[in-house]
Amino acid sequence: MPGGYGSHTDYMGWVKEDAKLRQQIIENTLKKAFSKFIEKREVGVIVFSNISAFELADAIVAHPIVLKPLLAVCNIAARAIERDLSIKNVDTYSPTLNEEQARVVAGYIKPFLPPVIEIPALCQIDRVAFVDKEIRKKKGQWEKKVIESLNQFGTAKFQKRTFEAEGEQFELDAATPNIGNVDIGIDIKRIEAKRDIHKRCDEIVNKATKLKATFPNARFGVVIYYPFIEEHVNVQNRLRSDQINCVIFASEAEESIKNAVRMLLSGLGVSAG
Repeated sequence: MPGGYGSHTDYMGWVKEDAKLRQQIIENTLKKAFSKFIEKREVGVIVFSNISAFELADAIVAHPIVLKPLLAVCNIAARAIERDLSIKNVDTYSPTLNEEQARVVAGYIKPFLPPVIEIPALCQIDRVAFVDKEIRKKKGQWEKKVIESLNQFGTAKFQKRTFEAEGEQFELDAATPNIGNVDIGIDIKRIEAKRDIHKRCDEIVNKATKLKATFPNARFGVVIYYPFIEEHVNVQNRLRSDQINCVIFASEAEESIKNAVRMLLSGLGVSAG
């Protein structure tokens, strides 16, 4: 990369030796830990060392779905492809690369592929990546449901919006109106680990403070997903501030989201009744 910025090749170089050492340790330790349960079986393997970059590109074009497991085994994500190869918006799970792009990608990942890998192992790597993506996708839908409920039960139209304060950009997960002075800004936070609560609360208070400094008449509300119910009171105390008008908790249950949103809207004075 120009200007002294690193590429994926540089990043892989940083950890190459440490990763190699850990792989050896893990292999040896697994053999010791599960020595009584190790069996030798005949499985299909892909010998990548025998595949040229052109042959790899042909395989990707003919069978696009194989791209994700190939990238995963190389520790390469779509961001690296966009940054290093200037190929934007690649859906690595359902790619639509043309022949030229496939050849560029194939040449890029070829040095990172293992010489040989068992097909079941490659399938499992793909499965882990897919499961992680789908879980994150489902979690992201919680925020969408909150916004949908805001628009269902409120008298105003809510949508994402940014504002600038002291030369810095801030994003509101839901806000009204869409342009001009912000009347109401809402932060929607999904917090799933106790260790994250202090940082997230600080972020919420900071955003509320910046919003009120920029739009003094704005109201600020918060919807929080935090599965440790016994600590909700402590969180509310941490968020007790003149800058925050209302704090509400919601679980993943649809009824919980709707009830929380009704309470929030009522507290902010924009309830449809």
